Amino acid sequence: MVRGDDEFADFVRSCSARLTHAAYLLTGDRHQAEDAAQTAFTRTYAAWPRVRRKNPYAYARRVLANHVIDMWRRPIREYATEEMPEPPKVPDISHAVTDREWLSDALARLTARERAVVVLRHFFDLPEHQVAEELGVSVGTVKSTNSRALAKLRVDGDALVGEVSA
Repeated sequence: MVRGDDEFADFVRSCSARLTHAAYLLTGDRHQAEDAAQTAFTRTYAAWPRVRRKNPYAYARRVLANHVIDMWRRPIREYATEEMPEPPKVPDISHAVTDREWLSDALARLTARERAVVVLRHFFDLPEHQVAEELGVSVGTVKSTNSRALAKLRVDGDALVGEVSA
């Protein structure tokens, strides 16, 4: 192994689950999330000698967010087929699964910027100025985007409570 590989392997073991979960929250798709997390780790490894003494987790998180945002910017390619795909079946096995599905659906209804702000601000618990720095926007944009996104999530939450009570 090259010098620093053991240290990088420890880093990956310690934050792999959290980074993959964040990628899932950003993408809404488990396979895309795993690919995005692997890309973040690959790019972090390439810069490891430079970032290992600073804050490698922050670097990996930033690479992840930028990679996912780049994926959103790419055009979606759809290929027409004769047959319509069957709608996905969501098993209702527990309240935890229902809550997780609701969160995924609610996040999917947000715009790309709103989703990125909410995940960085509330999942990673970053201060507004750091979210603004990572996304390359002003602090005011982060505040207004976060406020708008949380309002949308509250409306979705109220609708969920109404469905459960009915």
